[in-house]
Amino acid sequence: MLGSSELRRLASKVAGNEEIIFPKDRKFTVSIEGNIGCGKTTLLEYFKKSAYVEAIKEPVQQWTNVQGHNALQLLYDNPSRWSFSFNMYAQLTRVQMHTKKHSKPVKMLERSLYSTRYCFVENDFRNKTITDLEYIILKEWFEFLTQKDETKLDLIVYLRAAPEVCYERIKKRSRMEESGVPFELIEALHDLHEEWLIDQTTFKLPAPVLVLDANNEYQQMTQIYEDRRQEILCGYNS
Repeated sequence: MLGSSELRRLASKVAGNEEIIFPKDRKFTVSIEGNIGCGKTTLLEYFKKSAYVEAIKEPVQQWTNVQGHNALQLLYDNPSRWSFSFNMYAQLTRVQMHTKKHSKPVKMLERSLYSTRYCFVENDFRNKTITDLEYIILKEWFEFLTQKDETKLDLIVYLRAAPEVCYERIKKRSRMEESGVPFELIEALHDLHEEWLIDQTTFKLPAPVLVLDANNEYQQMTQIYEDRRQEILCGYNS
C-alpha cells in the first residue's frame, strides 16, 4: 500500500485535476464506488480481461444465501428489522474481499468497507433504521477493521451518476431483490457518496479519488475506460 506522504501527494494531484502517477512494480487495491445502478459491475467486467487485474465483485450470492436466508431481500423488505444484521454481515464479506491475497498486480473491488460505513450504515442511521447503539457498534467494528494494512486502498474510482439515471437502470435490469427499491433511497445514497467523495466534508478519504462521469451509455463508458485506463489500473496500461 502507498505511504501517507504518497497518498497526500496523489490526493493533491486528483484535487487539482492533474494526472495521477503511481509507483511502478507495486501491488494495488482499487475500489470501484458509486450508487446502486451506476455501472460498477460493468466496469469490473470490462477490466477483468486485463492480465493485470483481479476483479472481485460484490458478494451478492453470499448476501442472498446466508445458510438458506436471503439477507438482502430481508433488508429491502423490512430495513428497520434487518439493517443492523445485514450491515454486520456486509462488513464481514467486505473484509473477505479486502484481505484476499493479490493474484495479480491490481486487485479491483466492487465497493469497500469504507462505502459500507460512510454511505450505507450512515444512511441507515440517519433514517433511523438502526439504533444509536447499533450505529456505535458498527462504527467501532469499522474503526478496528480499517486499522489493518490489508483493508487499505490505493485508489477510489467514483462512478458518478445522477440518481435518476441509476434508478432507470435498476428498473431495466429487474433484479428480484431490487424490485422494491424506492427512488428516495437512491437519492439519499447519491447525496452520501457526494458528501464523502466530492465535498469531503464529513468523512476522511482513505485514498485518492478518480471521478468518472457514469451518466453515459455503455459505448461511451468504454471509451472513458480506455482514455483513463492507466490511471484506473495504477500505471498499468493493458
